[in-house]
Amino acid sequence: MTGTPTLEGDSRRRTSPRAWALLLVVCGALFLEGIDIAMLAVAVPAISNDLGLAAGQGHWTISAYVLGYGGFMLLGGRVADLLGRRRVFLTGLWVFVAFSVLGGLADTGWLLIAARFAIGVAAAFMTPAGFSIVTTTFAEGRARDRALSIYGAVGAGGFTLGLVAGGLLTSVSWRWVFFAPALIGVTLLVAGHRFIRADRDLPAANRRSFDVAGALTGTAAMVALIYAIVSGGDHGYDGGALVAGAVSVALALAFVTIERRSAAPLLRLGILREGVLAHVSVGGLLFMGAFFGFQFGLTLYLQDLRGWTPFEVGLTFAVMGADLVLAPVLAPWLVGRFGNVAVMTAGFVAAFVAYALALRLDAAWGYVDLLPSLLLVGVAFALVYGPLTSAASDGIAEEEHGVAGGVVYTAFQFGGALGLSAVTTALLASGATEPALGDYRRAMVVPAVGALLAVLAGLAAWGRRARVSAAARRSRSLAAR
Repeated sequence: MTGTPTLEGDSRRRTSPRAWALLLVVCGALFLEGIDIAMLAVAVPAISNDLGLAAGQGHWTISAYVLGYGGFMLLGGRVADLLGRRRVFLTGLWVFVAFSVLGGLADTGWLLIAARFAIGVAAAFMTPAGFSIVTTTFAEGRARDRALSIYGAVGAGGFTLGLVAGGLLTSVSWRWVFFAPALIGVTLLVAGHRFIRADRDLPAANRRSFDVAGALTGTAAMVALIYAIVSGGDHGYDGGALVAGAVSVALALAFVTIERRSAAPLLRLGILREGVLAHVSVGGLLFMGAFFGFQFGLTLYLQDLRGWTPFEVGLTFAVMGADLVLAPVLAPWLVGRFGNVAVMTAGFVAAFVAYALALRLDAAWGYVDLLPSLLLVGVAFALVYGPLTSAASDGIAEEEHGVAGGVVYTAFQFGGALGLSAVTTALLASGATEPALGDYRRAMVVPAVGALLAVLAGLAAWGRRARVSAAARRSRSLAAR
């Protein structure tokens, strides 16, 4: 058994005030990650102009983060399980703060991009550690469902509110897009040291059994794949993107071979057959891909075609933050009646309807025309994020919750990269220098299709959950005889 907060044992009997304080700290870190990437999305043009980044380079201030975050997520989850969740969470937060300050001080493009990569790596260790702190602190059932609903709502709300904050801060100086998260991070560090209990003594065998070969091949495979996706969507699938894709496939095959033979694998492959982890991860990948594609395409439509300012665009997306209110109130009640997977699937349906409505996009759309889609996206996040992450850990041993979190959040990052790449490809498909209305309409097909596929993944997870529950009932019945 690996280290977990001492509070875990107490939480089986009751949810203490300290547990809720701990949840606020972990939620704050997830909120920090959400606003960080959202604020930067608004600030990229100002950063490019100030640092003299050439056309086609500015996107790397975002893509470098995605490379680090998605590439190191599985490793971060495993390290948290082996070396202690509190230790990994707080260390990741320290690194996040330090490189945020460095990014704010950067005077060259390469230094800023390097800082963004390091921030992404820090988040890759911090996020699965925080997720497993929540799942091992709150008892399975009503308390954990409510905690994860709040956790997911805060994370999603961080992204939507970050768009508004990014517009405000960029109007002062883009450097505050880095300094503001650093200040929030310092506050969270102080609270984290106060409220997150020390990890239990960890077996020395944890360090000796670390899967170095799996860590190297798995991380390199994911970094190469994300690089291929991002660069391919931005410049077309040329030789560089294809080589990166081929390298990722070769490394992935090596990773699978190593994990099958390792006594203590980075990712025990059998975990993907337990519970509904694989099903909900696929659903999460498609859901996040659809959302990132929708947000990116709509941002370009409003700024480039309609001439809206970044601040106006940020205010437009703010209504999606309604999930901050809906998720803690609505999601736990629905989960109690219908279960995590059913509620998650309903959220996928809400997302599909939202993006299908956006297919009617025309050159004169304003805020009122967009409002139904934006509200439905907020509802979708309220129904999906918490129930999905809760369902991911169902049926998984607690000592592997960090890995389960790593799998889910890796899927989220791959989804985001795929959604951005697919929408970019759709926008540029006509070959026009400046996308026209028809190009934006074609781009909106991408999130609609992604959300529809997410609905199918949710239905598959629902069927899987029913089969697992039926098998468990049969086992109990046989045992009773």
